[in-house]
Amino acid sequence: MYYRQMGKVPHKRHTMFKKEDGGLYREQVMGTRGFSGTQSILYHHFMPTEVVKSELVGQYLPEYEEQRELNHRHFFTNKTTKKGDALKAREYIVGNQDLLIGTANVTEPMESFYRNGDGDEMFYIHYGSGKLETMFGTISYSPGDYLIIPIGTIYRIIPDANEITKILIVEAYSQITTPRRYRNEYGQLLEHSPFCERDIRGPETLMTFAEKGEYEVMTKSRGIISSHMLGHHPFDVVGWDGYLYPWAFNIENFEPITGRVHQPPPVHQTFEGNNFVVCSFVPRLYDYHPEAIPAPYYHSNVNSDELLYYVKGNFMSRKGVQEGSITLHPGGIPHGPHPGKTEASIGKKQTLELAVMIDTFHPLKIVKTAQLLEDPAYMYSWYEKKE
Repeated sequence: MYYRQMGKVPHKRHTMFKKEDGGLYREQVMGTRGFSGTQSILYHHFMPTEVVKSELVGQYLPEYEEQRELNHRHFFTNKTTKKGDALKAREYIVGNQDLLIGTANVTEPMESFYRNGDGDEMFYIHYGSGKLETMFGTISYSPGDYLIIPIGTIYRIIPDANEITKILIVEAYSQITTPRRYRNEYGQLLEHSPFCERDIRGPETLMTFAEKGEYEVMTKSRGIISSHMLGHHPFDVVGWDGYLYPWAFNIENFEPITGRVHQPPPVHQTFEGNNFVVCSFVPRLYDYHPEAIPAPYYHSNVNSDELLYYVKGNFMSRKGVQEGSITLHPGGIPHGPHPGKTEASIGKKQTLELAVMIDTFHPLKIVKTAQLLEDPAYMYSWYEKKE
């Protein structure tokens, strides 16, 4: 990300920054990879280490199914009945040592605050609107927004009243960034990138609460959730600057890369983390070679699993999927268009589909509870039985 400053900061870092009453603001350096990664410096009214009480809440890692035969899988996430705030409503579908993927139907604002101490989080807002309130400031969200929340950020999700916010959630055990091949040596997005810094939104307003009292922060780390009761409001930051902060990018600002013949999935890449990438499939013109086949060719993910979350539109290569469907095509066996979809794509000029794809470079495991959402016939939906 690029440099940003909000609120009041001293002229020189690691120097005295005095309040009007003569006391000191408390400086916090928040960074990745020790002191060699991206970082920001925040200035608090109170010590960020001031904890009144800490308790173990419990385990959060899901239980995975036993390894079974290798199949393509399809899950209807709209079948889930789990609701609540943005932490309690999470329904995990798959995961591995690099990330957890699931959805959430957010119906309530978070009363407690929350931070992920294991890695960055990515929210894709399928529908609904509201606010992401953080220690760095507030970001308003709406359908199509990707929200990137750095590790250790204290935040709350506040959906608009009388609205459900449906979210595709990625909890990474690493940092989520823009693709390296779209950045130059200085970190700036290049001319051939499908989006640029103008499309990225940082916090809009900095809310500062210089309030004492007991405020609960739920901290996720090391496979457990802990409750930390702070002795002050966690949004007590008067200013910060640096390169590490939450940000938003709307999928409608992704400019698709097209060609005379079908382009491979990497042209849709939007973000990357350790051993996974995130891609955006957006409305675009089809290939313009006179004999082009717009539908994707059958292919094998030799070294990766492919997960697709279907947002809206008529996905050109699939039958039987719905808005909110998740399909998983594991490495080791080929996948591709459903019967008739290749022929039907010939001569078409454009697609209006919208979907998010996540490719992982370690196998994904299925969460046991996700079996309740599954379409068991999906593996056999390519088989055309002859009468």
